[in-house]
Amino acid sequence: MPSETSVPRSGGLHRIWSSSLVRYLVMGGLAFAFDVGLLALLHDVAGVPLAVATPTAFLASFVVTYTLQRLFAFRATDAVAPSVVRYALLVALNTALTTGIVASADALGWPWLAGKVIAVAVTTVGNYFAYRYWVFARPKGSSTHV
Repeated sequence: MPSETSVPRSGGLHRIWSSSLVRYLVMGGLAFAFDVGLLALLHDVAGVPLAVATPTAFLASFVVTYTLQRLFAFRATDAVAPSVVRYALLVALNTALTTGIVASADALGWPWLAGKVIAVAVTTVGNYFAYRYWVFARPKGSSTHV
């Protein structure tokens, strides 16, 4: 009797999941849910000003996002320290960009969630390439990302 976890290697689900882009988007969705949930908790429930709650939630998701992307999306096996430094630089840039976009949406009278969704849309494309070719780049001579 086949095990419940056996999936044919040539199956459609395996082919889809073998794409780093698909894994990146799924892990990013989970990290986004964590980030937005914490932002809602801080701002809507605890009353923390949006200008403080937005970067706080975004930075708090640092460990969640890094871990999911490293282990599952890009399956990185190299040393952690260099990728953490590169990731931290990318997070600094994304934090400033996200905070600016959310604040701009709020200033226009839009819901903060609209600003957050716009910020994610803006950063998602660039982050995929930054993660794949810079943050979690494989050393020369090693196998390529799957």
